[in-house]
Amino acid sequence: MPLLVEGRRVRLPQSAGDLVRAHPLLEERARLLRGQSVQQVGPQGLLYVQQRELAVTSPKDGSISILGSDDATTCHIVVLRHTGNGATCLTHCDGTDTKAEVPLIMNSIKSFSDHTQCGRLEVHLVGGFSDDRQLSQKLTHQLLSEFDRQEDDIHLVTLCVTELNDREENENHFPVIYGIAVNIKTSEIYRASFQDRGPEEELRAARALTGGPMISIYDAETEQLRIGPYSWMPFPHVDFWLQQDDKQILENLSTSPLAEPPHFVEHIRSTLMFLKKYPSPANTLFPGNKALLYKKNEDGLWEKISSPRS
Repeated sequence: MPLLVEGRRVRLPQSAGDLVRAHPLLEERARLLRGQSVQQVGPQGLLYVQQRELAVTSPKDGSISILGSDDATTCHIVVLRHTGNGATCLTHCDGTDTKAEVPLIMNSIKSFSDHTQCGRLEVHLVGGFSDDRQLSQKLTHQLLSEFDRQEDDIHLVTLCVTELNDREENENHFPVIYGIAVNIKTSEIYRASFQDRGPEEELRAARALTGGPMISIYDAETEQLRIGPYSWMPFPHVDFWLQQDDKQILENLSTSPLAEPPHFVEHIRSTLMFLKKYPSPANTLFPGNKALLYKKNEDGLWEKISSPRS
């Protein structure tokens, strides 16, 4: 069954702007979200989701109370939640393979065995802006179409994407919201930014930069973050890119050079340095080709745990 707003089937294709104009509740919700001030989210109880990662858990989780992601310019952050059991999935989509990613998001929620109980599936889409290359617009369209193509009824509750998340300054366009967090216990979604994007921030960023697909990073049953083992090809011309100035890096390695957050170039440089240091990660970063496992300690911070014997 299809994508629904206020119980009515959504007519697609149509732009995000047209969609909210037809549904004043959606428009009001987007306005309220845009109007919030940004909350700084600390590392306690946080599971930070990077680009092309997906994480799912439920209110029963004793370790994680917040899922979040930021630095979305043309990307969209997607939250899918089951209102019955509170299972919540957050992912950071960049449009690489939306067709494959939406079923992954759906299945992650269905993996919580009691998904058949009463309640409904609600989706929230946030991010993107009116960019010159219309990448946001394309991603919005892909996500709406793919959710509409699923068998289950999915209720679109928040739509704050592309032109609905756009601000103009000196004739340049920028996103209003770059990041959001969702509180697993209360289901509240709010504007957020994050100091701590770990663990293994560079390693995870390197996987995305080298074209790795969307993957799930967290096991809610064991309450463990699982990273890898990953493999990638040496990054082409890494030395050349490391010699370029900020302007060149922005223009060539960003989907929206004018709208990136201030730390973008520094982030790309450190990721490139990482890829230069580890051209093929299999045995250097993943001893015995095993995943790196992390668990929250008593203070709510990530701590590495030794690999399971296998």
